[in-house]
Amino acid sequence: MHHASERRYQCATLRNHAELHAAADLYARVFDYETPDLHLNTNLLSALVRNGGSAVGARAEDGELVGFAYGFAGRDRAGHEFHYSQAAVVDPAHQGSGVGRLLKAAQRDVALGWGQRRMRWTFDPSLARNAHFNFSALGAEGVDYADDYYGRPGTDRIVVEWALDRRDDPYAAARSLRPPEFRAEDWGRPVPAEDEAIWLPVPAQPGDDPVVCRAVRSGLRGLVAEGRVLVACTRVDDRTAAHLAVRRLDEEEE
Repeated sequence: MHHASERRYQCATLRNHAELHAAADLYARVFDYETPDLHLNTNLLSALVRNGGSAVGARAEDGELVGFAYGFAGRDRAGHEFHYSQAAVVDPAHQGSGVGRLLKAAQRDVALGWGQRRMRWTFDPSLARNAHFNFSALGAEGVDYADDYYGRPGTDRIVVEWALDRRDDPYAAARSLRPPEFRAEDWGRPVPAEDEAIWLPVPAQPGDDPVVCRAVRSGLRGLVAEGRVLVACTRVDDRTAAHLAVRRLDEEEE
């Protein structure tokens, strides 16, 4: 069982129907899913727990379920196996309190218990805050860009990969770099940095300007298409953040 120090959350695998039902309710509420096709099936979650997947929940001191994540065993066309984290949700009243990190740590333990050495998931490229958590906080990498990931427009996603048992982070030095003082007019424009790295300035908060959205998506898509990985996303100021992409290291170099 995992604990978060700030507000004493506890995180563990969810197993019985009542726990999984509460998780499904939290999931639908946080994501504001109203149609049945986007809801979670508790029988499926129970089966995942028993067959290479995960369903973990974080509880507050009063026992209320305030965070939930689930995933399953995955395998790509190249034969690489991993734990795929489909979703992680945190009650808005408890966001920013370390619950997201706690859920990922619990999923990591579950994955390693199944013999899965890597974890993958996706996130919306417009969410710089999520990028910062994934790359700069957890130490994962953005390894691919997927258009219309869920088969409908507006669902482009960045694919993240997290090495679960890596002792030394080969991208540690790059993650510590500070971006230049970019401004809004720089959003979506790749800027060369040291050691063949590339900065990509983006809005710090998601917006609805279609020109900016297209530029950011095009920039991110281009960086991974060149064989680079995203390793950091750092806030420049209240309006601007910046992704950092570097040359991908192969397994031997790691």
